[in-house]
Amino acid sequence: MKHGIFVLLFGVLLFASCSNDDDGPDIEIVPPRLLAEVSAENEAEIREYLQTHFYNYEQFESPSADFDFRIKIDTIAGANADKRPMAEFVREATITVSDFEFLLDQDEDDIPHTLFYLSARQTFEQLDMDRVECPECFPSVADSVFVRYEGRLLDGSTFDSARNNPVWFDLARLQDLTQGFRGFSEGIPNFKIGGDPIDNNDGTVSVEDYGVGLIIFPSGLGNFNRVNADIPQYSPLMFTIDLFTLNQTDHDGDGIPSILEDVNQNGFLYDDNTDADTEPATVAFANFQDSDDDGDGVSTRDEITVDGEIKIPYPDSNNDGTPDYLDPDTN
Repeated sequence: MKHGIFVLLFGVLLFASCSNDDDGPDIEIVPPRLLAEVSAENEAEIREYLQTHFYNYEQFESPSADFDFRIKIDTIAGANADKRPMAEFVREATITVSDFEFLLDQDEDDIPHTLFYLSARQTFEQLDMDRVECPECFPSVADSVFVRYEGRLLDGSTFDSARNNPVWFDLARLQDLTQGFRGFSEGIPNFKIGGDPIDNNDGTVSVEDYGVGLIIFPSGLGNFNRVNADIPQYSPLMFTIDLFTLNQTDHDGDGIPSILEDVNQNGFLYDDNTDADTEPATVAFANFQDSDDDGDGVSTRDEITVDGEIKIPYPDSNNDGTPDYLDPDTN
């Protein structure tokens, strides 16, 4: 992708040098910090930020005719000393992260990380009702979304932006080990897409009532220890989001939407690989990328199709509670 946020450099981690008279300089490689340690540190930074900053909530509450529905953030101080802190407007979600997601091996599994999100255009109460009435109006972590966004550090500096021209992002791909930014993928489903596109008769289209929000997350849901010219290691990240529309995805074309291939339902698609024991490590595919999920030689699509149509619930011919497409003992 052309946007800098999603092009990560896996280069050498931080290291220090010291002189060695016999063999030249010694190189001491500094090991990655622990996920649990950084998560707690980042969360404290984020909570302080939320208490000391506000967004233009008053403009969203009473929008003028020319309001652009863009989130603007400033410090609570001086003339803004009476503003309500962002902490009063956010919700939280806990997401677990394991060290293998960063190609590390420090025996850290399912470390909790707190993601914070704010809905500027709709109240959370409205979103809760809308989710019941129109669940298809909310993306999943496996879908593709059409968004405008800006990525910033907590010091306000921008490291990536698509504020003027919306772009498509495949949220599942953003969870990939070589992409990172799982927090972006996890945050977007908390917002609602806009209405149907409107033809402006000038070659452009517009969308009304699109979702406007902000997500902030610790580095364990972002870049963590990876080297990136614009993002210091272990930095919490913040994104403002305008969510226009979505496409539900079936990445492997097997007839099962990718989100339903999250077998353990933890929101992370890459740790669901039913036939991992039989696949060579070099060509192992998570279920949402695998057209034969159980590795029995019969395609998933064939195992869920009866008389030319996909059958739901998916067939379980031996009634053992595991559908045929995930059960190598059936075909």
